[in-house]
Amino acid sequence: MCVLWDEQNYRIPLATTTRTYDQLDLAFRNQNFEPLYFLYGSETFLAAELQDVLLAQALAPHERDFNLDIIYGAEAEASQVLAMCASYPVMATRRVVLVREFDRLKGNTLFKAYAERPNPSAVVLLLCSGKPNLSAHPYRALRQHAVSCELKPLPQRKVAGWLSQRIQGLGYRIEPAAVQLLADFVGTDLRTSVTEIDKLITYVGDRSTITVDDVATAGGQTRDANVFELQRALGQGRHDDAHTITERLLQQSSSVRSEALLIVTMLFRYFNKLWLLTACQSQRLPEKEMASRIGVPPFFLNEYLISLRRYHPAALSAAFTALLAADYELKGGAHRPAKLVLTLLLRRLAHVARPAS
Repeated sequence: MCVLWDEQNYRIPLATTTRTYDQLDLAFRNQNFEPLYFLYGSETFLAAELQDVLLAQALAPHERDFNLDIIYGAEAEASQVLAMCASYPVMATRRVVLVREFDRLKGNTLFKAYAERPNPSAVVLLLCSGKPNLSAHPYRALRQHAVSCELKPLPQRKVAGWLSQRIQGLGYRIEPAAVQLLADFVGTDLRTSVTEIDKLITYVGDRSTITVDDVATAGGQTRDANVFELQRALGQGRHDDAHTITERLLQQSSSVRSEALLIVTMLFRYFNKLWLLTACQSQRLPEKEMASRIGVPPFFLNEYLISLRRYHPAALSAAFTALLAADYELKGGAHRPAKLVLTLLLRRLAHVARPAS
């Protein structure tokens, strides 16, 4: 954080220019704009959403012809873009300049001076597709003078909360078990998440609550035959049920290999939760904190704790080895049928686990 010193040599903190995604989203929706924004990071979906909100709120449709410039850095030079940024609005309150791939803009070091004195009649958003060298100019100057935000991928443990909040924002409610099933299905890919949410809302129609059945059916599964039930069967030592559920999942799918890959991916996430839980136990964390760390609602935690009794650290390590081998085979590393690959995987997972009591 930047600081100043007063006459008595007391430290006075200055307001930071760093913002979170939620803070920027709220500011844009309230039409509270700053003249210069600097966004960077690998989460492209959130970056695209912020751009959409900015455009919707900063300019009326009839103002865009003369007051909006969208530039791709690889196709322009900094001097041209700076001329756009310095221009004044035409019959509008402000003009907007979006520079995508700013890190690829030729001569972008010229923006060091612009960052120090941006055009107050413009809203300029500079977007990098990754994380640039923030200690070098112009990024150092932008971090100091512009409103900046690093957009990182959402951790798996926060996906369920993000999904629930997004669904509530659309006027729907989702059951806790349903949102956990959806979170396990979509992983951390927010674009896939939004697509699945759209499918769910179309499926439920006039109903306001989304259930486990809705998530399973919309995803091409059933209440009794879905990956969530497969995980539960493995955790409880019901290996015959695990084989039955897997066979039904493959029968319901139009692409056996794609379904098998999805099953392996979701099982990897499940065993990763168990691995994280071992670390939580070693730190003797409260159960509420454990649930937060692994990304499940607190009332689901006991189910994972029961599973962990059967998969000690060495068993978890062996499980990851088996999952990686299955993933390799399904992606072309061998020529065995996908059903056989999963059958062998389930046998290996059963072999390394402690017997059910």
